[in-house]
Amino acid sequence: MKSCDLTGNVLGKLSRLSGMVLAQETGMMWLLTSILGMAVLLGCSGESPSVKNEEPQELRVGSDAIEFTPPSPETIPGSRLGEQIRLGYEIVVNTQEYAKSYVGNRLNCTNCHLDAGLNPNAASFVGLASVYPEYRARNARMNTLADRVNECFERSLNGRALPPDSSKLQAVVAYITWLSHGVPQGATLPWRGLQRIGSPRPPDPVNGKALFANKCAFCHGSDGQGTMAAPPVWGPQSYNIAAGMARVTVAAAFIKSNMPRGWGWSLSDSDAYDVAAYVNSQPRPDFPGKANDWPKGGKPADAPY
Repeated sequence: MKSCDLTGNVLGKLSRLSGMVLAQETGMMWLLTSILGMAVLLGCSGESPSVKNEEPQELRVGSDAIEFTPPSPETIPGSRLGEQIRLGYEIVVNTQEYAKSYVGNRLNCTNCHLDAGLNPNAASFVGLASVYPEYRARNARMNTLADRVNECFERSLNGRALPPDSSKLQAVVAYITWLSHGVPQGATLPWRGLQRIGSPRPPDPVNGKALFANKCAFCHGSDGQGTMAAPPVWGPQSYNIAAGMARVTVAAAFIKSNMPRGWGWSLSDSDAYDVAAYVNSQPRPDFPGKANDWPKGGKPADAPY
């Protein structure tokens, strides 16, 4: 089964189990792109060559091969844990509704982690729980999965961390852990994050501006402030300067494999870099704690601060 078919199947079943539908913005995004074939630039990550096969990818651990296959919604237990998993799904898809007090902009988790974290081209959650705890150079310490979730709330959502004992934080962790069922602890995930690309020339934000107007503005607005179809990509309601997407290499990788929405891989590597350079040259919220990042070195060359 192709990963796009699998994603649609799992999302549909999970929505029926939870008794909820996707948020209006997400639904509108899919409707517009289906009818008009227009682009969404930011739907929130990973690494490899610039073209990805649509067939399920495999992770080899010893002599075993594990396909990129999210668990079936029928495996969600009819217990408190099952309620947590369903709540976690809703928080990821409808963050503005289910975790509004912790969000400081107009983004939902699924704007970057497309299809509720089920899309292997867009920072998928599948298998992610198996890699944590993990050392991260940005804060120079071991991080739990809950730490990583809160990092996204503080940076990508320009909000604040959820308390350690928060039922919402526990729900998101439960959802990601459920999506990681069957993936061995410490496994290397070929689909993790975003497929990094390179540009044969320096990024050209002037060309990026023209590309944005032609391919992205219909959904994100000519001023980048978002519409009913897609979120803001700069300005006070977008991700802040310390978010991963604020790095041109990260944004370019996301754009290349996912944008225009439904037309991923249609831009050249250079064009993806140009759009990323233009978008990230625009104003966005600051992050007060940025001075504490990379205390032991290892700061990426394209970090914007």
